[in-house]
Amino acid sequence: MAVIKYPQEIKVRVSPKRMFKAMVTESYTLLPKIMPVAIKSIDVLQGDGGAGTIRQTNFPDGAPFPYVKHRVDTLDAEKCTSKYTLIEGAVLGDKLESVEYELKEEDIKAGKDQATAFYTIADEYLLANPDVCA
Repeated sequence: MAVIKYPQEIKVRVSPKRMFKAMVTESYTLLPKIMPVAIKSIDVLQGDGGAGTIRQTNFPDGAPFPYVKHRVDTLDAEKCTSKYTLIEGAVLGDKLESVEYELKEEDIKAGKDQATAFYTIADEYLLANPDVCA
């Protein structure tokens, strides 16, 4: 098995620390508010937001799956880095331990386009609301 990375650079107008707060450390309050079509809610099930924290992201009715759970493995707000593991939900369900994907170039582009859209929405919201995640 090989690991293949597809780096992506998204230009935003707010500071990296502010965007990191919006998309990572304060995502549970901000993302459902600014992207309700994509994210219904994010619940912190365990922990204080740092390493070991377990979050459940709930999706709106009609989404391909109802929720996913992630465990925060590392979090460094100063360096704006975070690593997490999908531990439940989505295609994992309650019976699978891991999933192998075969992606085509158009799938990768679609994922990058969605990520760009999320960051663009967050960037616009933060610019319009300078006190949020300040």
